Amino acid sequence: MNPNWEIILISLLLLNSCITPFIPKANYNLELIIVDGLITDQPGKNTIKLSRSLPLGTRNTPLPIKGCIVTVTDDLGNSFNFTESVAGTYASDSTEFQGSVGRSYTLHINTNSYSNNHNYESYPMEMKSVPPIDSVYYKKVTITESADGNYMEEGCQVYLDTHDPTNQCKYYRWEFVETWEFHLYFPVSNRICWISANSELINIKNTSVLEKDNITRYPLNFISNQTDRLLVKYSILVNQYSLNEQEYLYWEQLQKLSEEVGSLYDIIPSSVVNNVYCVDDPNEKVLGYFSVSAKSSKRIFIKDHFRGLVNQYTADYCNADTIVKNGPIPGLNQSVWLIGETLNSWIVTYSEGCADCTVRGTNIRPDFWTENK
Repeated sequence: MNPNWEIILISLLLLNSCITPFIPKANYNLELIIVDGLITDQPGKNTIKLSRSLPLGTRNTPLPIKGCIVTVTDDLGNSFNFTESVAGTYASDSTEFQGSVGRSYTLHINTNSYSNNHNYESYPMEMKSVPPIDSVYYKKVTITESADGNYMEEGCQVYLDTHDPTNQCKYYRWEFVETWEFHLYFPVSNRICWISANSELINIKNTSVLEKDNITRYPLNFISNQTDRLLVKYSILVNQYSLNEQEYLYWEQLQKLSEEVGSLYDIIPSSVVNNVYCVDDPNEKVLGYFSVSAKSSKRIFIKDHFRGLVNQYTADYCNADTIVKNGPIPGLNQSVWLIGETLNSWIVTYSEGCADCTVRGTNIRPDFWTENK
């Protein structure tokens, strides 16, 4: 090794040994209640998730708040109970409650605790109408290309178009659910599966400064070639929500926070606007938002050829090996998995996911998955 590199490495090790985590003192180190709720005008369950934040420097997974009494009331005096389905998640009865455009809704929370009982409420939120999605479509995107043009890597950009002819819906938010089919390379019993994943992106758009309430070619989601989403068939279900100006500001601040995280000058969570407050102590800070919105949806399927896709289930990735047939396979279904056989040998893999697609997904075909789409 070059002596100069030795000096640099020793210096870096010394510097690293002197580094200690710096956790700034802040007034949001308390365990604050987090409200994550959404009710829509569509049939089905609506959910309210309640959790507590944790002080800086601890794990970043919020703690669910169990055993609360959660209700939603409307401006006609009706009250609807939300019961706890899993820890910290409270769901409505789909046979009794469905949001209605033009109605206003208020969230009520009682922590139902003997030692530290508190009541929380949201401000009344009107459910605004939302226009239908005009179209969801995609375009192939070149990621890399060789100089001679013989090799190319392609990804997929998904776009959205929508408009409101009444010019009423000025603030939009989109969520999506991705579902894709994938196949294992080897002829195992569980070879074909499907995976679904919810979007983790914050997609919002403000058209209040535009003359017409039109959104064209909004870049909703980019799918790279480093995933198996595009190998067989892919589907994306897009949900469109109407927002009021205050909720748009809430999502806009969260978007900035997610983009700028890691700096001491980021927007701190307690500064993000919300619409829930503590009835017993107006000075207590509450995080999150109670969203009330109409919803429109559109699904598309993508079954196309994209060049340069990574397939993590080929023999190269699955690291297959052969074992001579002279007795039981040592470590079978514990450290090695059977994926095939020849006349004299067993073919095994060291990755369970290469032998059973249900390690990642489900072998039950989704109801909406049809061969002709």
